[in-house]
Amino acid sequence: MKKIIVTASIAALGISGAHAAYAPGLSSVERTKPWSVSLALRGFYDDNYATINESYRKQNNLDKPDSFGFEVSPTASLNLPMEKTMVGLSYTYSMKYYENRSNSADHSHQVNAKINHAFTEDYNIDLSDSFVVAQEAELLSNEGAPRPTYMRLNGNNIRNTAGAKLSGKLTEQFGFLVGYENSIYDYQEDVYKKYLNRMEHLATFNIRWRVLEQTIGILGYQFGYNDFNASGTIPVVNNPNVSPSIRDNRSHYAYVGVDQALTTQLNASVRVGAQYTEYPNVNDYNTGVNFKKDTTIPYADARVSYTYLPGSYAQLGVKHTRGAIDLEALDQEATTVYAVLNHKITEKLNANLIAQYQNGTYQNYYAQGTVNNDLTDDYYSLGLNVSYQINQFIAAETGYNFDRLDSDVQYRSFTRNRVYVGVRASY
Repeated sequence: MKKIIVTASIAALGISGAHAAYAPGLSSVERTKPWSVSLALRGFYDDNYATINESYRKQNNLDKPDSFGFEVSPTASLNLPMEKTMVGLSYTYSMKYYENRSNSADHSHQVNAKINHAFTEDYNIDLSDSFVVAQEAELLSNEGAPRPTYMRLNGNNIRNTAGAKLSGKLTEQFGFLVGYENSIYDYQEDVYKKYLNRMEHLATFNIRWRVLEQTIGILGYQFGYNDFNASGTIPVVNNPNVSPSIRDNRSHYAYVGVDQALTTQLNASVRVGAQYTEYPNVNDYNTGVNFKKDTTIPYADARVSYTYLPGSYAQLGVKHTRGAIDLEALDQEATTVYAVLNHKITEKLNANLIAQYQNGTYQNYYAQGTVNNDLTDDYYSLGLNVSYQINQFIAAETGYNFDRLDSDVQYRSFTRNRVYVGVRASY
């Protein structure tokens, strides 16, 4: 989930033609024209732009990292529904200027592309790509995966996630889904790149069984491989010259699940099973410690969504899996809970709330000559946005974001508050 303060509101778009267009996922508003542009202008205050621990700051006599500033964020989008194919493309640029910071400006870029093609009524393919250059951790996190870092990062850090999914119907009762996702992470700062630069692969195969008209049973398997590919070495207990590839891991996921349309307004999706992870390179180095070479944990991915009024909806989700971490650990076992509420108060006034909690336990945390598997992070995030539509093209908006990390690791915890007010023009 992307934080409200760092995203411009993306005006929706689409196209209509003389014949019926193939436009899965597009609303009636999004079909009205093939393109849209918008521009957000905001003033903001950030009381901890460096995401620094307060005790550490005071002990080292550092200045308080707070600042006023402004943001300029244009967006351009294009959706082209055709007879059997739908193509979508969007680009958002953001420049944030901090008046009380030596490195005064942050620049981020977000590009999203998608293609959906229906070969026949029963077979279709989805292709997608999400490319991000950013400094804020929430933009660099892959949607649906545990957040690997909570800190603001210097430099032009890159995440690119590309995916393909092929689904089809074998019989009236049985179908299938085959997918592959590839994610590349390239961080610029040495302290992060040696722990987080990697390529992730995830292959998926699901058998789908139509139990009832609105009930689909799922039997699934996934295989994941994470290749940590930073150059140089990292210190591991008694050996200062260990390759980052010591963190490489392979995961096998087995699960059952259900996709259920409870009503036309209420939908649920649940996956539960197990995840077995092995670390093939973990004992290839003379560290003086025998790391755990494999581990098995429960796997869960569940969410429910409810559209309770026109323009108003709620979503609640939870996921439990493994993921990368920006510390001296092989990875983390993480539980993420999130909620989204969008409420249309009046025709012109809209409120949006995003909340997230993540608990992460480190796997083989190696520091000060020992290995610890009990250290945890607890991360809390809250975002509130209120917008008022002045006319067809101009909206006023204001918002607040809260971030807090409570960590067992010394000097890692922090609290951050951000507020903003601005206008958005769209066409």
